[in-house]
Amino acid sequence: MSKCNYCAFFSRACANPDWEKYTNDICNEILVWSARLGQIDVPTIFFGGGTPSLMPSDCLERIIKTISDNFRIVPDAEITMESNPATLDVEKLRAVKSIGVNRISIGVQSLDDDKLKFLGRKHNAHDALMLIENSMKMGLRTSADFIYGLPEDTVDDVVTMCNQINKLGLTHCSMYELTIEANTPFGRAGLIMPNNDTMAQMYMMINQTLNLPRYEVSNYCAAGNECRHNQNVWDGEPYVGIGAGAAGRVLIDGVWYEQMGNGSVWNMLDCDARAIEKIITGMRTIRGCRLTDDVKNVIDINWVNDNPELVTVHDNRIAPTERGMIVLDDVITKLVK
Repeated sequence: MSKCNYCAFFSRACANPDWEKYTNDICNEILVWSARLGQIDVPTIFFGGGTPSLMPSDCLERIIKTISDNFRIVPDAEITMESNPATLDVEKLRAVKSIGVNRISIGVQSLDDDKLKFLGRKHNAHDALMLIENSMKMGLRTSADFIYGLPEDTVDDVVTMCNQINKLGLTHCSMYELTIEANTPFGRAGLIMPNNDTMAQMYMMINQTLNLPRYEVSNYCAAGNECRHNQNVWDGEPYVGIGAGAAGRVLIDGVWYEQMGNGSVWNMLDCDARAIEKIITGMRTIRGCRLTDDVKNVIDINWVNDNPELVTVHDNRIAPTERGMIVLDDVITKLVK
C-alpha cells in the first residue's frame, strides 16, 4: 500500500493488515461510545479515510452489526464507503451493498492517465470508469472525487474535465483544488502552481460548466443527492469518530467535547470555540450557517451589515454570496469578532 504524492492524511504503512484485530478495536470503540451515549439514533455512517474498500466485507458487516446492536440505525440511514478504483470489483460491490452500504464515494481524481501517474494514483482512467459504471448499475448512490489546479493546468483543462464528468451521469461529485502540503512528495518537489487568479477562474468555470449545481465549496450534486453525513457535520450536528486518526464532536448533557483518536482523548469545548467551528463549516455551504444563539454571540453583525456583497442573511442562516465563496477564508476571519 502507498500514499499519493499530495496526501498529508494520517496513515500507517502495513503490507499485511491484521483486519481481525482492527475490526475488534473498532467494535470495542463502538461499545465504549454506546455506554457513554446510550442507544441513540444513527442517521448516517461514513467509512472514510485511507481506503476502507480494502477492508474485507465480512469485517465491514461486523462493524455495521455492532453499530446496529448498540445504537438505532434509522430505516433510511445513509451508509457511505469511500473507495479507490481497482479495490472494488463487481463481486465486492454486491457484498458491501448486501450488508447495508448504499452510497459509494470514489477517489477518481482525474480521467487523464498521465495526470493520474503524476498524482501517484495506482489506477487508470478505465478502472475509474468501470467502478463508476458498476456502482451506478447496482443502484448505489455514486459520487466521485476529482482534483484540478495541477502544475501547468489551464482553465481550458478544467472545462475539459467538467465536460468529461458531465458524460458520466453522476448525481454527486467533489472538485478539489490541489493543495500542496508540507512533508509530502509534492511539498518537497518545489512545484510551480497556477497563480491565485487562475485558480479563481478555474473555480468559477466549474460552476459554469458542470451540470451539477454547487451546494458546498467543493461539492456539487443534483437536488436530493447531497451527502447527508457531511451536511450534518457542516451544520454543526454531533458526530463520533471511530478508528485510527478519527475525530469527532460529541454533545453530552448540553456540553460539547472535542473527541480524538480511539475515544480515550476528549476535551471540553467552550461555547465560543464550538460556535466558531460551526461558522467555519456552515459557511462552506450554499445554505450557510444556522444563526443559533451561540453563533450570534461571536458574529460581528456590523461587518455583516456592511458587506452584503459577501454575505447574506435569510431563513435564520448566514450564507456566503457567490463572490463571498471565492474569498471564503477572508470572509470567515472578518465575520467572527
